[in-house]
Amino acid sequence: MTLNVIILAAGQGKRMRSDLPKVLHPIAGKPMLGHVIDTAQQLGTVNICVVYGHGGEQVREALSAADLRWAKQAPQLGTGHAVLQAIPLAVPPAPTLVLYGDVPLIRASTLQRLIDAAGEDKLALLTAHLDDPHGYGRIVRHDGKVTCIVEEKDADDAERAIKEINTGILVAPTEALARWLPQLGNRNAQGEYYLTDIVAMAVAEGMEVVTAHPDANWETDGVNSKAQLARLERIHQRNVAEALMEQGVTLADPARIDVRGQLICGRDVFIDVNCVFEGRVELQDGVRINANCVIQDAVVGPKSIIGPFARLRPGTVLAEDVHIGNFVEVKNAAIAAHSKANHLAYIGDATVGSRVNVGAGTITCNYDGANKHRTIIEDDVFIGSDTQLVAPVTVGKGATLGAGTTLTKDAPPDTLTVSRAKQISLAGWKRPVKAKKE
Repeated sequence: MTLNVIILAAGQGKRMRSDLPKVLHPIAGKPMLGHVIDTAQQLGTVNICVVYGHGGEQVREALSAADLRWAKQAPQLGTGHAVLQAIPLAVPPAPTLVLYGDVPLIRASTLQRLIDAAGEDKLALLTAHLDDPHGYGRIVRHDGKVTCIVEEKDADDAERAIKEINTGILVAPTEALARWLPQLGNRNAQGEYYLTDIVAMAVAEGMEVVTAHPDANWETDGVNSKAQLARLERIHQRNVAEALMEQGVTLADPARIDVRGQLICGRDVFIDVNCVFEGRVELQDGVRINANCVIQDAVVGPKSIIGPFARLRPGTVLAEDVHIGNFVEVKNAAIAAHSKANHLAYIGDATVGSRVNVGAGTITCNYDGANKHRTIIEDDVFIGSDTQLVAPVTVGKGATLGAGTTLTKDAPPDTLTVSRAKQISLAGWKRPVKAKKE
């Protein structure tokens, strides 16, 4: 079924105290609005229109890769006014789903249930029951049927006692929305055009108003402050952690993992605490990620061991049984099976063969100040500690580089290559002393 989706994203977000538009603040490394768009796209064929306002061009630029339509709301006169700006871009007879750019954790399964409840000719509201409904509009029912929504600032004591609240998310026939929205008034405590007033209009017309509920109330939580953003971040990360454990991944502590993209894991993967995964990361069977590692856009081969305190940057591809130890950084490099760099090394723009040992303090000098160059290290190479490989350079199969070597020319295979200044001792040399203050 084709579906119109209107996402309201025009708010300034003053309580965020930031120059960044509220809907661009990230959850798991992705703008909140991006999460909402991704969820909407899971619903099938969708015509998505984003209503923007504050920081509008910044919002449009951040989401330029998505297939979206845009409607500007200026000035911001309430939710009903916002939807009115987008309704000309909605295509009947498909119904219209209204979402919010600062409600990032709504699930597609919940929205599908709401869409199914609406059918072709009903107004469907997503509602929730809260022990403390303070701040939310209340769902008013008569004989079990929804009759209207009352915003808290306009509610009397009896209405404030109602526990069923309006989340703001709804599905309505597009033709009906186009009919109702121009009729909205702003005679209320806020002086705004409330989208919720369409409920009374639907009832007056005899249209059935139905409800559906989220699986968890946090799905409909919005973000208005950095504290609320942090709370939803942890909920999202806990959901990701639980999904990983359901797949068989062992997490040392599900509360201390951050996945900011897509993490694909094989069997018997272990992840220690305080690890961050960004972009698309693949951990194959038997991988162990020790504590405090950062891995971005990388593939880690079977039975490899990473960390602690290691960083794998984009373009890293590790084969089977590779060891990357503490304070080792790898970028845009392929490392073949059974090789290891166990401490304090940088391997960038490199192709490393099998059974290579990279000593502590080794770096590939891949940048000449203008261009990047590649280092090739063939199979069975041993690189001594504190070695610099000035790319482009090749280390032949079976070669050994002595500790402290600065390699500027290719090293021949099966040969010891050493590059050091002659060691001397200077008699009478004195160590500098700290100058006395005047």
